[in-house]
Amino acid sequence: MRRHPRRGEADVQVSPASPVSPSERGAEIGRRIGVGLMYGLWKPRVLGSWRVPASGPLIFAVNHSHNVDGPMVMGVAPRPTHFLIKQEAFIGPLGTFLEGIGQLKVDRSSADRTAVTRALDVLAAGGVLGIFPEGTRGEGDFASLRAGLAYFALRGGAPIVPVAVLGSTEKHGRLTKKLPPLRSRVDVVFGDPFDAGDGSGRRTRTALDAATVRIQERLTAHLANARRLTGR
Repeated sequence: MRRHPRRGEADVQVSPASPVSPSERGAEIGRRIGVGLMYGLWKPRVLGSWRVPASGPLIFAVNHSHNVDGPMVMGVAPRPTHFLIKQEAFIGPLGTFLEGIGQLKVDRSSADRTAVTRALDVLAAGGVLGIFPEGTRGEGDFASLRAGLAYFALRGGAPIVPVAVLGSTEKHGRLTKKLPPLRSRVDVVFGDPFDAGDGSGRRTRTALDAATVRIQERLTAHLANARRLTGR
């Protein structure tokens, strides 16, 4: 039965069941593939991975400046990760591969209820959801966050781990401007997990807006610390 939102509550509806549950085994296979690719093409340096909780629902909030950010985190993270990825990437064999390794297709042009449901399924099963809170690739500075991250954190009861991916800015050796130079060092810095909510359990629009502000402050602070730590 559909529940009508209480006065002031965000009206975000999801379907009662997802058509295909994300595969944690597939995500673990993707992690192993990612390890080989990332260490084969670049030189990842991972800092703070011990901060990642070993179990329970979790959200990785990742800055996004290169196309390699998602695969890099997927490969070096200590737990298999299900990323929300734009549906435009799910084309032909690549789409089949992404679905096979437990990644989640999302239509960014509308309220994609199927993607929301599948993402919440991941958290309900105690898995890790990967999100680019800026919504798209840009400067990777967490300057503009969408409300989706706050919604998943509050609705899924999951702490957030900020992740900063800092790649080389050198142009020599690049296959494309969207990727760091081959064999260059890429730093991945995991931060301390934190709760986005205020402890009240509310999921009203006001609560989501306040949570988004808190999240942005924490992510921005983590990125600044990661840059000081790595010299990037």
